[in-house]
Amino acid sequence: MRKHNGMRPQDIAILIKIIALEGQNWQLLGLSNSLCISLSEISESLNRSRIANLIDYKKKKVNRQNLLEFLEHGVRYVFPQQPGAIVRGIPTAHSHPLMKNKFMSEMNYVWPDNKGDVMGQMIEPFYPKQPESVAEDKEYYKLLALVDVIRVGKVREVKYAVAELKKTV
Repeated sequence: MRKHNGMRPQDIAILIKIIALEGQNWQLLGLSNSLCISLSEISESLNRSRIANLIDYKKKKVNRQNLLEFLEHGVRYVFPQQPGAIVRGIPTAHSHPLMKNKFMSEMNYVWPDNKGDVMGQMIEPFYPKQPESVAEDKEYYKLLALVDVIRVGKVREVKYAVAELKKTV
């Protein structure tokens, strides 16, 4: 049996992507290409998630209740985030288009990306190529932004994000 040395940030992004692919047959290679993460890192991530009981033994089906519990109660402590410098990027957290009309804020939160069209405080993505990978999958983008709300949001925002995640996860 493999030893579990703790989760890594990209593990969350990979599990969220599998959720976003709901109902589709996916292969490791397709996951690797769409996320811009190497095959070996995808494989290692799924092994860590299996040991943590966040994905089933065959590494195909996310244990949704366990993942939701982790996102709601643990992600902000395991992968904390403090908004950083003002950069150009892709809107996340309460700055995502889905939440922009629900919450008023003077400052945007963004994942740094030179191709982005919004200036805001930097939120570190779960892995470096994350801003690139969300361009093709709006559901994946929305789910990651909701997780970022949990990481950096205020109580009301977090409650909204958890409720939205419960609808999908």
